[in-house]
Amino acid sequence: MTENGYTRREEDSSSGDGDGRGVGQMTGTVLVTSGTGKTGRRVAARLAELGVPVRSGSRTGEVPFDWQDDTGWEAALHGTEAAYVAYYPDLAVPGAAEAMAAFGRTAAACGVRRVVLLSGRGEPQAAVAEEALRRAAGAVEVTVVRSAFFAQNFSEGALLDGVIGAELIFPAGATAEPFLDLDDLADVVVAALTGDGHAGAVYELTGPRSLTFAEAADALGRATGRPVRYVPVTGPQYASLLEEFGVAEAEAGFLAELFATLLDGHNAATTDEVKRVLGREPKDFSAFAREAAADGAWHG
Repeated sequence: MTENGYTRREEDSSSGDGDGRGVGQMTGTVLVTSGTGKTGRRVAARLAELGVPVRSGSRTGEVPFDWQDDTGWEAALHGTEAAYVAYYPDLAVPGAAEAMAAFGRTAAACGVRRVVLLSGRGEPQAAVAEEALRRAAGAVEVTVVRSAFFAQNFSEGALLDGVIGAELIFPAGATAEPFLDLDDLADVVVAALTGDGHAGAVYELTGPRSLTFAEAADALGRATGRPVRYVPVTGPQYASLLEEFGVAEAEAGFLAELFATLLDGHNAATTDEVKRVLGREPKDFSAFAREAAADGAWHG
């Protein structure tokens, strides 16, 4: 998943001894789009720690960048060597492919060397947007990172209040999902941005095991020290709940349809691609839950 409300370590762990893909090959400026988002701020922080110059783009930040207004893209990209692209709200929404094509053309015109795109795993419409970026970017090296459901959706995203309130209401049924920790995602993105050998790659990133949402709720309950119950609902029921909380009808319907697509079982299998890129295993969901609880994520 991408940078919507759900989307979806060792400090030297990005050295990439799994496939011989190294860090530090590129030291030019990197534009991080959606730089204040869940993934963008992690990527920007890691690049800064490596001494890579970063431009953190956002609608209201020092580097103006708005996916709904392409007039500022050229200025944000001018003089950069690479870009991390996290499209908001999701690559599956109408208009995303057109936005990716426009961004690709702008990146190529600005002399950008490398682009790493965050995408959703198992999203057919997101794949259309990926291809639009590749075609428009020409000689720019494009790497696609397709992510499983973010573990941090439970601690920073739309499911945070559900954990605090001890009741997770979501339309996942008994489907299992290999939740991905965003620290692992950010490390893979930084490896692809700064190291060679990733051009043209499509990485499908997952955690080390798949859990149902009921099993995830149990793990969250153990970490928080209080029971957390999973309550399955249908897609239409979930859309109605979102509307009750002020989400526009069209967005609520889109999210319900998206989750129906993602959580039909076709994304349940795990992959080894975090290990292939980073040379280590991804973080387990239970470890994520314990760390987030220790950091006070659910003090509420």
